[in-house]
Amino acid sequence: MSAAADSVSSAGGGWFDSHCHLQDTYRPGGVGALEAVVEAADAGVVGFVCVGTDAETSRQAVALVDEVRAGIVSGAVALGGRTFGAWATVGLHPHDASQGLAEVEQVLDDALARHPGMVVAVGECGLDYHYDHSPRPAQREMFAAQVALARDRNLTLVVHTRDAWDDTFDILAGSPRPERVVVHCFTGGPDEARRCLDLGAFVSFSGIVTFKSADDVRAAAALCPLDRLLVETDAPFLAPVPHRGEDNRPALVPVVGEAVAAVKVLEPDTLAATSRAAARAAFALS
Repeated sequence: MSAAADSVSSAGGGWFDSHCHLQDTYRPGGVGALEAVVEAADAGVVGFVCVGTDAETSRQAVALVDEVRAGIVSGAVALGGRTFGAWATVGLHPHDASQGLAEVEQVLDDALARHPGMVVAVGECGLDYHYDHSPRPAQREMFAAQVALARDRNLTLVVHTRDAWDDTFDILAGSPRPERVVVHCFTGGPDEARRCLDLGAFVSFSGIVTFKSADDVRAAAALCPLDRLLVETDAPFLAPVPHRGEDNRPALVPVVGEAVAAVKVLEPDTLAATSRAAARAAFALS
């Protein structure tokens, strides 16, 4: 592991954003990414996983995390002695399934070779029958291929599913899957949550848990065991109440976590600790 990785791999107490797309807001080498890390640290966040959705955004996620780690080591990220961890994923979103997996797989293998310990998952990948930006057969094929890829590389699988629960579960249950699966931005109810848990998956809750109409999501959070429950922003999307209309960012993951804590009737500090520990288990972070 590199010196940069050593310096950021052990994040202390606080919130962990298990899924964000920081590269969608701040391009690597541009203005703002390091400032966003400082803002997050000031809000009590100790790390994030930056998620790719195709070859280009995956390359950007790896580059941005590399930049953040280098900034922490050099002191360009002024954390005042606090620790902060940053990791990346590489994957092909169902919207882009028709692009095929070859380039994404090359990005993954290059990143694993050049940045040991930085890339912790394949995804996000899965099925999206709400928008159908790619044909459903292509979505299913690319999802199954990435299930196998994550297993082959011993990485976590990050799953996106929308209006496609049955096919998602069929693919996950129908062939050997990786040891660790995260169903991100959970949008189902208690029944879907139980099916995720029965598969051994982790369940990650986003700002949707704060939406007035999201009673089913809150009911799912209420039943989810603490050792399988993660919190995320999905930044720059789905900013939580009362920040609707803003670009989401890792600094707002405590708002999500506090909403989940209220559902679980727990102190926020307790939920921060348990969700942070669950994220470290979900992504096998050192």
